[in-house]
Amino acid sequence: MNSTEIVELRRVISQMRHAVSNLRARYGDVAAVQRLANDVERMDIDATELVDLSTPRQREAPHLEREVVVVPDTPYDESLWKDADDEGLGGYRHRT
Repeated sequence: MNSTEIVELRRVISQMRHAVSNLRARYGDVAAVQRLANDVERMDIDATELVDLSTPRQREAPHLEREVVVVPDTPYDESLWKDADDEGLGGYRHRT
């Protein structure tokens, strides 16, 4: 997208935002007006993404710090499960 297209798109989105504002003043915050406002906001977000895509820049993978968690193969301590039930299975204890 060249700069003329971006400027025109931003202008039209601004006009649409103004029109939705006028509709909100006339009809209140009804569901249809909320959806229109959401659509205009989505178009603005998408236009911003297009601007970001058209800007040349060095792309590199984000640096993620990773933590290694070691899970032992040894059995768990049975006392961890004392007084616990398996949800959804009705539990393993019979209550009297």
